[in-house]
Amino acid sequence: SGAHDYLFPKVMQLLKEKGADDILVIGGGIIPDEDIPALKACGIAEIFGPGTSTQDIVSFIRANLKK
Repeated sequence: SGAHDYLFPKVMQLLKEKGADDILVIGGGIIPDEDIPALKACGIAEIFGPGTSTQDIVSFIRANLKK
């Protein structure tokens, strides 16, 4: 539907406005490869496509959490 192009940047904007832009934000689903660079540029840490294993997602989160 293309909603990710609007919704993800909006979430990042709202987090920044609230001083919470240090939160790790990830996304997933059917997102065209050509849309991913713009999403990462706005602060989305990673986009996981269909079929990504739960273990891969958990590993990414563990590796990227701020302590």
